Amino acid sequence: MLDIQNIVAELRSELTRIGEVIGLLEGDAPPRKRVGRPPASVVAKTPSTRGGGLTPAGRRKLSLEMKARWAKRKSTNGSAKATAPVSASAKSKKRGGMTPAARKLISEAMKKRWADKRKGS
Repeated sequence: MLDIQNIVAELRSELTRIGEVIGLLEGDAPPRKRVGRPPASVVAKTPSTRGGGLTPAGRRKLSLEMKARWAKRKSTNGSAKATAPVSASAKSKKRGGMTPAARKLISEAMKKRWADKRKGS
């Protein structure tokens, strides 16, 4: 059985080629390119330039390589962290916190504001 869609697509492409040749021979405007999406048959014939995904074998190989890389990194970093002593003062030291004196000043200022607000109401 003949593939009618393929035949129609080929005839249409031939028609555009003939139109371009006639335009060139008559000296009309330069040939116009087709605007819009190409027909499905043209898209199907052109090879895909997109790389695509991994094959299952490639994915498995990459997975095994990454697992080995992480295991190696974990074994070297884990031993270095375990042997390095960490002082207690370095663990408990907070950065950027509020001092007790500043906390007391803010508390007193807020109490004064609330008292003034109650008097005004």
